[in-house]
Amino acid sequence: MAFNDDSFIREVNEELRSERLQSVWKRYGRILIGIAVLIVLGTAAHRGYDYWMTQKASDTGDQFLAAMKLAQANKTDEALAALAAIETEGHGSYPVLARLRAAALEAQKGDSAKAIATFTAIGKDEAAPAAIRDAARMRAAWLLIENGTYEQVSAEVEQMAVPQNPLRHSAREALGLSAYKAGDFKRAREWFQQIVDDPEAPRNVANRAQMLLDLIAGSGKAP
Repeated sequence: MAFNDDSFIREVNEELRSERLQSVWKRYGRILIGIAVLIVLGTAAHRGYDYWMTQKASDTGDQFLAAMKLAQANKTDEALAALAAIETEGHGSYPVLARLRAAALEAQKGDSAKAIATFTAIGKDEAAPAAIRDAARMRAAWLLIENGTYEQVSAEVEQMAVPQNPLRHSAREALGLSAYKAGDFKRAREWFQQIVDDPEAPRNVANRAQMLLDLIAGSGKAP
């Protein structure tokens, strides 16, 4: 008898749940359907947008390669025009890469001031990837060795001339050369010594630093 009672209770509970479900569906069914449709449409739109952006970035990549070919063919003005178009209309990371390459071409043309200004601007652009900002600051610093002051070089790269920074060797060399050019042999010696004392310094960079340390020592100009 208990078994039959349990079965009866289960049937009643199932009936009640069914009635509640029908009641909820009648009241909220359209809303639930609407939500489901919005989720489906949102997912489709997101995937469509991702595909569109990927395609646009791919097209921009093709344009960037075409600009590089123009540069390699010494068609500098045409390459600069193509890169300018990518800067304003490109997608993905290509606009900032186009700015970086355009600045390098300006330097090759002999317009160091314009190239330095562009590299410096990229180095301060928080929207650009950190690696690209650092590379731009380094390029600006090396141009400033011949076209600027030690203070300008320092403003670009001294923040990178610290332990653990992968660009510290180039930064220290740029600072040392700039100080040497300015006649500040004491400061130049300090930077070159940091390179020589760093066991991870590339051999060619360490050799140049040691050569300049020997020149400074031989000149007797540094205390």
